[in-house]
Amino acid sequence: MKPFGYARPASADEAVRLCAAGPGARFLGGGTNLVDLMKLGVETPRVLIDVSGLPLHRVTRTAEGGLSIGATVRNSDLAAHPDVTEHYPALSQALLAGASGQLRNAATTGGNLLQRTRCRYFQDVSKPCNKRLPGSGCPAREGTHRDLAILGHSPECVATNPSDMAVALAALNATVHLLGPEGERTVPLTEFHRLPEENPDQDTVIRPGELITEVVLPPPVPGAASRYRKARDRASFAFALVSVAATLRVAAGRVEHATLAFGGVAHRPWRARRAEAELRDAPATPAAFQHALIAELAEARPLRDNAFKVDLARRLALDVLGELTERQPARSG
Repeated sequence: MKPFGYARPASADEAVRLCAAGPGARFLGGGTNLVDLMKLGVETPRVLIDVSGLPLHRVTRTAEGGLSIGATVRNSDLAAHPDVTEHYPALSQALLAGASGQLRNAATTGGNLLQRTRCRYFQDVSKPCNKRLPGSGCPAREGTHRDLAILGHSPECVATNPSDMAVALAALNATVHLLGPEGERTVPLTEFHRLPEENPDQDTVIRPGELITEVVLPPPVPGAASRYRKARDRASFAFALVSVAATLRVAAGRVEHATLAFGGVAHRPWRARRAEAELRDAPATPAAFQHALIAELAEARPLRDNAFKVDLARRLALDVLGELTERQPARSG
């Protein structure tokens, strides 16, 4: 057991001051990922700053008609919130697809966004890993990588982001609100997680001392339906091989609005911008959906054992878009 300090601040400002006081401080929410990594020796914080008691546990409507989700809102509470189930069903579906009920009761919104990869080499301190120890190498490239990245990876790292929730938030155009030593700032969810490039140890764009205070969803697009689907090796309590979150609105048989994000394929939720551009004003048909998905996945760079993910991602997204089309009959415009 490695010793560490513990602090329980009374405010977000105090939490930020404590974290900025010296290196090695980490915020603690539900602890469902951080504590596990401490047990494995992957994380060795100098001090844990417990933010679970801060007044960041509310879900409220914004003045614009969107939704503000506090950083310490529990995953189970968020999944069941009536504003989420009614207006953002893809988010509720993503949360319910993740982990077990017991873990969802403990895990927080902010902690979910900050959870680290489940790559086996990252979690095994006896193995080299550029994400854990920069410059040590990436044995996953030639080793076990069936469940790892096909998009956006680099020679330094092929890990994937494990969050279900973040994929739905990416498709829903969420923003992350941060409080740090230099004040407040907001980051689009699609830009919050980094691709590995030459610094795979940096998972996010979060700055030293910054605390996630809330995640904000814009107002739901009128008439748009949303869906989250996840393909995994077993029916429950498994991370995604591929997941898809999408929103779709159809009028007069054509796509008026579409967003699409993939999970399980990259270092961050993969917002399918090229597919979205191809879908804009296209016929709401399987052929048009297929064309857009092929265009998006053309840049995939699968490794030896995970090329199946390209076809899996295409088929899963095709099913989701088809389902959303059937659930929302074409309007007259």
